[in-house]
Amino acid sequence: MQNRETYEYAVIRLVPKVEREEFLNVGVILFSKRKKYLGIKYKVDEERIKAFAEDVDIDIVRKHLEAWEMVCQGTPQGGTIGQFELPSRFRWLVASRSTIIQSSRTHPGLCTDPEAVLQKLFARYVL
Repeated sequence: MQNRETYEYAVIRLVPKVEREEFLNVGVILFSKRKKYLGIKYKVDEERIKAFAEDVDIDIVRKHLEAWEMVCQGTPQGGTIGQFELPSRFRWLVASRSTIIQSSRTHPGLCTDPEAVLQKLFARYVL
């Protein structure tokens, strides 16, 4: 049996009107320091988003989520934050903010395969 290691995750939320604090889950971000893993999975379901908030600019939502993905991947397109070490990138992404894309508080767990856990969490909280 493989060793289980700690991970943290947060649910990514679309908050169309920040002042109302209503949200729609659109993704999950997962980090495991010992597994050297930082992953994100999201879905821009236009029909669902428009039913939730008809005046949301879907292209803006996509661009924000793509930026989160680039930071996770550590690509040059992720900017300065994308060049940080994995723990710092995760902490920056899940920090409390008042923007259209936010995250829940972080939650811990133990796993052997963080990618598999990310898929399960995505299915549970987004799909």
